[in-house]
Amino acid sequence: MTRIEWVEGGETRAAAWRSESGWPAPKKVVLADDTMSADAAYRLALDGTALLWRGDFNNARQLLQALVRRIEHKGERGRRAKAGKAQATPTEAFHRHRLSQLQRARTLAMLLIPFEADHGIPLRRAPDARLACLEAYGPADEPYVASLRELLGVIGAHEWRRKGVMIPALDERIHPWYGVFSPVRGEYVELVAQAPLPPGARRAFDIGAGTGVLSCVLARRGLQVVATDMDQRALGCARENVARLGLSGQVEVIQADLFPAGRAPLVVCNPPWLPGKPSSAIEYAIYDPDSRMLRGFLGGLGEHLEPEGEGWLVMSDFAEHLGLRSREQLLGWIADAGLQVVARHDTRPVHPRAADADDPLHAARAQEVTSLWRLRAAG
Repeated sequence: MTRIEWVEGGETRAAAWRSESGWPAPKKVVLADDTMSADAAYRLALDGTALLWRGDFNNARQLLQALVRRIEHKGERGRRAKAGKAQATPTEAFHRHRLSQLQRARTLAMLLIPFEADHGIPLRRAPDARLACLEAYGPADEPYVASLRELLGVIGAHEWRRKGVMIPALDERIHPWYGVFSPVRGEYVELVAQAPLPPGARRAFDIGAGTGVLSCVLARRGLQVVATDMDQRALGCARENVARLGLSGQVEVIQADLFPAGRAPLVVCNPPWLPGKPSSAIEYAIYDPDSRMLRGFLGGLGEHLEPEGEGWLVMSDFAEHLGLRSREQLLGWIADAGLQVVARHDTRPVHPRAADADDPLHAARAQEVTSLWRLRAAG
């Protein structure tokens, strides 16, 4: 594991470095406590200097909020300065937004928290986050340092996992793990719950199962399901959710890169909806570099469908409205794979950001449609 170093009490000290976002260990580290002003902290963070907190934990949270306000104020000044310029294209707006989010995340990641070997936090008024960190990181065998922002994400994920997300199509809760994308956008789940099954279908493959929510929906519809994923957290999460809902006899969760062996009358895939490079582990559920998973699913689908079987591709057209992928390109990949579209079921997203006019990508979100494409071998 990478190590982070700093000077304290005239001595060089070190600890293991953790970053689920993949940030490298900061090379410049200074100690910070309750006496440091937000302006001073902001200047240091912008300069790439990390702040290892030695003060009160709640004050660290307040400082993080102060850093957020300064970033937002700077962003608002930048938007006003650009107001008179030509309006950006959707693609330009997307890339600017991604860059802004990356810069924001990097700046906020400069506020660091120490951890003991049992995930305890040796700061005044620190919460007991040992269980949350154990769920996210697994056992630790030495002290380490991580960003406060990441810790808050770990704590938030623990609450999601504990409470679960209500899935109306199941009338049950799905419990996402840290690093596994939460099924909060229920419209795509409803599409899988409502689309007509291929005649006589008794088995299905769920490609890229994530939390296992679609596998559980298909099982509730009477199918035997083989669910695949490559991510160890997703595999554990899916197995736990399947067991929690009493569906272990109908759903087998295995590690596989896309398809399991054999064929099925129904093969379902909900790939990441945006082509692009993820900036953290959890973003692999959103960004599909070079559309690898999408093209891999389409390219291999014919070899894994039984005669008259169907492949269900569940995907938003958000990328099309952003200019990242065209409808013609998608249809071309479908045709090149020897597939044809036999039906498409559409729905509008209902998440709050779709109606947020202040969202930098609102123009594209307002037009977004989520679809279930029913595909068969051409011929």
